[in-house]
Amino acid sequence: MTTLTATETLLHKGSGLQVVVGLGQSGLSVANYLTKQGYHVAVTDSQPTPALADQLPAAVDIRQFGAIDAELLQQAARIIISPGISLDTDAVAAARRANIPVVSDIQLFCEACTVPIVAITGSNAKSTVTTLVGQMAADAGVNVGVGGNIGVPALNLLANPDMQLAVLELSSFQLETVTNLGAQVATVLNMSPDHLDRHGDMLGYHQAKHRIFQGAKSVVINREDALTRPLVADNLPRLSTGIHAPDKGHYGLITDPEGQIYLARGTDRLLSADKLQIKGRHNLLNAQAALALGELAGLPLDSMLNTLQQFTGLEHRCQYVATAAGLDYFNDSKGTNIGSTMAAIEGLGAVYAPKDGKLLLILGGQGKGQQFGELTPFINKYVSQVLFIGEDAKQIEQHLRATKLSDEVALHQCQTLESAFATIQQVTISSLSQVQAVLLSPACASFDQFSGYAARGEHFSQLVSQLATDI
Repeated sequence: MTTLTATETLLHKGSGLQVVVGLGQSGLSVANYLTKQGYHVAVTDSQPTPALADQLPAAVDIRQFGAIDAELLQQAARIIISPGISLDTDAVAAARRANIPVVSDIQLFCEACTVPIVAITGSNAKSTVTTLVGQMAADAGVNVGVGGNIGVPALNLLANPDMQLAVLELSSFQLETVTNLGAQVATVLNMSPDHLDRHGDMLGYHQAKHRIFQGAKSVVINREDALTRPLVADNLPRLSTGIHAPDKGHYGLITDPEGQIYLARGTDRLLSADKLQIKGRHNLLNAQAALALGELAGLPLDSMLNTLQQFTGLEHRCQYVATAAGLDYFNDSKGTNIGSTMAAIEGLGAVYAPKDGKLLLILGGQGKGQQFGELTPFINKYVSQVLFIGEDAKQIEQHLRATKLSDEVALHQCQTLESAFATIQQVTISSLSQVQAVLLSPACASFDQFSGYAARGEHFSQLVSQLATDI
């Protein structure tokens, strides 16, 4: 009996082959979806034994593991690429040069989805806003599906035949292979340097993010960030958000004569900021974004405001952990880029500044080619101690020292979180210390020391609990 090669098998089976590149959760969802649609599906992954291989449907009879199979990709009618795999990968790039379509699972979803889509991206706060909008919809009685980059693959949402609204968090990796998403409402929450090692520069990153606006029926814009403004028709319905008093019909903040801050729509005060369980100025912008997205998706305002007051935020996103030895500890391990860390420093720093308090900031991990000197103005204003951990700790310190860093900011090389906690106790023991809060917001990826940002945040929280117990 002759054993056919992968190529010969494809030629034998005929055309129309769908090749899934990358067998993570999204790749598995694509394989399940396409086989149920009756397609002939092949899967290839660089891992010799992908963890999810045994969950593939039996109909996937071509499985090429150990390397992305360039020969297999050349035989594809369409390639569905997982977000973790770069389009510049040799085998993928060769397939694109051969004019073989390369799309993501999001493209398959938007082509099959028959309900309105709320599409959310940005450098920071995507998960917070996506979760909040999803909860607002659910609380308003809408049968909503929430997924995408937030944990549930988008295609899995199609299993719900009663879904009335889809709320998707989308990464730049997912968007770079999406065309004409056609969302009911789309937004880029904010833009700051991230994933430049993948996109090459800010232009490439910006172009990927702004694909979310293709075919959008309405948009939400952050007035504080010009890079979020889409190139769309002037008559397209839009709402804007910002930290200042808004124009009529838009969202913003109003401060009364006593200094109390309110979420506002036009001149209407909607909700006092102290009624929110999520704290910091960045979360006031997140709340506005959720309200604006919800409004354009048809959700009732009163119901959204009720949801907003109950929302406690997400784990590892500026999450209050505990108070130990007079210091408040915050876990912002999800802060994996400088934009996110800027928002966390400014958001929390503004809370402690009126009490003459400063932050102790823990930075470091894998820097992803970012310029950390951009953090200096925020550190000078709100931080008195910076502790560096991880693979790029020394490089990050060099970046800060090369800028106009205040002489009042002390820098410490710690390498690990355990060492950082020992340093925290040393530098805050003085009665002259201005530190009132410790913020883990690394501005870096975590894979040098942890399996992911969640593991890093959990370890931080464990160290805080241990510290509180020892006191």
